[in-house]
This record gives sequence, structure tokens and C-alpha cells, in this order.
Amino acid sequence: MLSKKVLLHHDNACPHTAVVTVETVQQLGFELLQHPPYSPDLAPSDYHIVGPLKEVLHRRRFTSDEEVKEVVHTWLREQPKSFFSAGIQKLVERYNKCILLQGDYVEK
Repeated sequence: MLSKKVLLHHDNACPHTAVVTVETVQQLGFELLQHPPYSPDLAPSDYHIVGPLKEVLHRRRFTSDEEVKEVVHTWLREQPKSFFSAGIQKLVERYNKCILLQGDYVEK
């Protein structure tokens, strides 16, 4: 039986590049996809989640950080699985575009 390669994509943020994270990713057998620096259009959190979340938070007033966190966590939990899979599918399209355009991929 052939084993399927499991790919992981994340940016170069400190928590993602910490020794313990890198070791865990290797132990789990993930192949890490490289993430070019300064590439918000290749980070699903930036291109897929932030826009709709901003609409939810727009014009609301919060009295504490905890209140903001609760609203964000509730919103994330309420999203259907299809919302997140659509974001991942867009990542494939955007990554391919990045490769095709040799890095000149920023959405305008």
C-alpha cells in the first residue's frame, strides 16, 4: 500500500519556526511547504478569514479583550467545514498562481 504524503502549510511566524514545533511537524511526518515572506495572499487567515470576520466585528464596541475573543471563537466555531475547505482550495489556486508568475503573485 502506498502512503500518501501529508503536506502542511504555515507562515514563518515565530511559533511555527520554534524548535519544538519543527520537531513535532517532523515526528508527525508532514512535509512542510515553504511560505514566501510577506505573502498575505498565501495565508488563508489573511485572504479567507479576515474579511468575513471584519464584517462580524464591524461597528461593534467591546468592553474587554475577553469579549472580543469570545465573539471571534464563537464565529469560528459556527463556520461550516465547507467554509474552511474552500479557503484551503483557494490556497491551492493561489499557490499555483504564485509558481506560475514566479513570485509576482500579489492580488491587486
